[in-house]
Amino acid sequence: MTKLEQMIEDFAFLDDWEDRYRYVIELGKQLPDLADDKKSAENKVQGCASQVWLVSHVENTDADPVMTFEGDSDAHIVRGLVAIVLAVYSGKTASEIAATDAIEVFDKIGLVEHLSSQRANGLRSMIKRIRAEAQLRVAA
Repeated sequence: MTKLEQMIEDFAFLDDWEDRYRYVIELGKQLPDLADDKKSAENKVQGCASQVWLVSHVENTDADPVMTFEGDSDAHIVRGLVAIVLAVYSGKTASEIAATDAIEVFDKIGLVEHLSSQRANGLRSMIKRIRAEAQLRVAA
């Protein structure tokens, strides 16, 4: 079972939204801290009310390279959202990333409808940035 599949299964067991939010916060606590030197303006995600940083890595030089991501946020719930987004995308090929809309995962676990409009916009900004970086690798 992948990390993402485990997250989806865990969400299915949580009936109460308070418990689901606590789980999102717990996922954020499990996310490794991003090194301070990576918390730069270049890595900052625009369109997020909280501060969010994303760093992409290309793991090989294949025509369709595998990409991994690091991320962090200064807000507990958003940090948990970052953890879910990274579970969706990290370790996949650039073409898989470009073709995958993580919003579908958030819909599946029922989180999108419970996010404030600011958090939902920030989430979309994170996803858009990751998919755009992957698309550049596919086109390269």
